[in-house]
Amino acid sequence: MTVDLAHLWVYLGLLVGGGLFYGFSIVVYRVFFHPLAKYPGPFMAKITDAYQLYHAWKGDRQIEFWRMHEKYGPVVRFGPNLVCFNSNKALKDIYGFRSNVRKAEFYNAFVHPTANTHNTSDKEVHARKRRVMSQAFSESAMKEMQRYILGNVRTFCEQIGMLEGSGEDTKGWTKPRKMSDWCNYLAMDILGDLCFGKAFHMLESPTNRFALQLVEAATTRHLLCGTMPIVNKLNLDKILFPGLAAGRARYMAYSKGQLTERTKLGEETDRRDFFYYLLKARDPETGQGFSTPELWSESNLLIIAGSDTTSTAMAATLFYLFNDVEEICQGATLASCTYLRACIDEAMRMNPSVGGILPREVLSGGMTIEGHVIPEGTVVGVPHYTIHHNESYYPSPYEYVPERWLVGTLNPLTGQNTTEAEHWARGCIGKGLAYVEMTNTLARTMYMYDMRKAVGIVDPAEGNPKNEWGRHRPGEMQLVDIFTSAKNGPMVEFRKADHMSS
Repeated sequence: MTVDLAHLWVYLGLLVGGGLFYGFSIVVYRVFFHPLAKYPGPFMAKITDAYQLYHAWKGDRQIEFWRMHEKYGPVVRFGPNLVCFNSNKALKDIYGFRSNVRKAEFYNAFVHPTANTHNTSDKEVHARKRRVMSQAFSESAMKEMQRYILGNVRTFCEQIGMLEGSGEDTKGWTKPRKMSDWCNYLAMDILGDLCFGKAFHMLESPTNRFALQLVEAATTRHLLCGTMPIVNKLNLDKILFPGLAAGRARYMAYSKGQLTERTKLGEETDRRDFFYYLLKARDPETGQGFSTPELWSESNLLIIAGSDTTSTAMAATLFYLFNDVEEICQGATLASCTYLRACIDEAMRMNPSVGGILPREVLSGGMTIEGHVIPEGTVVGVPHYTIHHNESYYPSPYEYVPERWLVGTLNPLTGQNTTEAEHWARGCIGKGLAYVEMTNTLARTMYMYDMRKAVGIVDPAEGNPKNEWGRHRPGEMQLVDIFTSAKNGPMVEFRKADHMSS
């Protein structure tokens, strides 16, 4: 059989031409005729989710949300089917209990081996899981678990103050400590004690610190696959990001291994840790507990959510306190637990551990957000970093002002007293335990030590006027968006306080 080359070239030409015409048609439709065409935003973002994927890969997605809102205003089209808002009204419209939305397809990239409390899009399933999970976060359970927190906090404070024999006269000051690392070690050790029946001893030994890289690989992979769902559907991450895909697989195996070891202890153990309560917990409405795949999925969530959020908040609090040296030196105000809590809250405003959006898909019938009629199937959200720096709600938004959060001050996002305000309806179920961890760690550290910014070195946590726009402020701690946050610094030196030496 002979092949007519002339006809073959014609067919190939038609195929290529048809593909180009199809691609051009999609571009024209998305830019000019799509239901979201009227909303401003980056040209490439209107055409393809690859725009968002690029900034997720670059690690500045939370900053790009902010840049685009600064450029285009309170409503920005950040993807072919994604609209972002920057207002308190939109926050309530999108994340309220009765909002006509569900979790977007973005969360499918997080599901393994089955949906958990964080990523399920079914509201009834979420409610059931939440009812079971809440039993492990009851007041009595939290009191039982506080001893695990305090034991690790003591170890943390001992380790950061150790002097290394350098032969130099350091006048009692330690070598510079990279507090992003030390806060990570502490958070993971506490998590191990709270959930898996043992601390990982990262504070004392490098043996298990590899797990931190696995957590970062898993969250980064989830973000990349979530921002462009086709990557997740076709398993393209194994081709595009093989290192992250492999790291995520190792993380899943690590999580499963930790759960397996803990379940061997069973329910009849003296350890009143998180899984002690979870293994016993039953949904009061259905009588169901968690299956083994559900327990594994929840352990995947706990390792990430329970470690990164608190470590980021603690590192950020230390960073900003060192930009107010006189307040640290005087120390009187910081002795107040109320003011310390305000310092933590302001650090979380400046550097939310999840700086991007929690995307929601509009359900049948559409909805109105800030007066904008949004059609069914559209993905919407409010970028946390962006709204936390909205000058309408937070005057001088790039200045660290803990007094915003003191009792009697109104939170402009809600109109409520700041001690009662919630930024969105589904608050973090473990936030009470997280505050115990953060306040005890920071209070004990500041009581035991004099502290100062590391001398003679540039702190990698700081912004720099030479950096790209959004990372140019020296007084602002810089985070890398991996859905949660990766951090590098601050660099701190410690010296035992006078009252600890006597």
